[in-house]
Amino acid sequence: MRVMGLDVGSATIGVAVSDELGYTAQGVEVIRRSNLAKDLERVEELARAYGVECMVVGIPRNMNGTYGPQAEEVRRFCQALEKKLGLPVYEEDERLTTVAAEKALLEADLSRRRRRRVIDQIAAALILQSFLQRWREKG
Repeated sequence: MRVMGLDVGSATIGVAVSDELGYTAQGVEVIRRSNLAKDLERVEELARAYGVECMVVGIPRNMNGTYGPQAEEVRRFCQALEKKLGLPVYEEDERLTTVAAEKALLEADLSRRRRRRVIDQIAAALILQSFLQRWREKG
């Protein structure tokens, strides 16, 4: 089962996909956001190209576990995505994924400019990898 993971921000959407067996996540691209229709259209193109069967979207939660305004925006995006693609869309807690992505990129000694270009893609891969691991553990 191939799964797509998204890290939805206000300016960009990081995209990752799993391998066909659903074991590993790889970053695919970063979509520069323009408007909802175009954003959904690009996600749909990628979903069709990779043959994904479901989506997982990182939901930004506060450190105390509550949901803020950005989480509500992302949830609205999820609803629109599910309606447009007709695929199941799952939510995944994304707390600290960007921090973890930044740390990994620093350890890889990437320049600041290069880190900015790929950080959302790496965060999407971390969100997706977390989802895949829980999915396998549940059986």
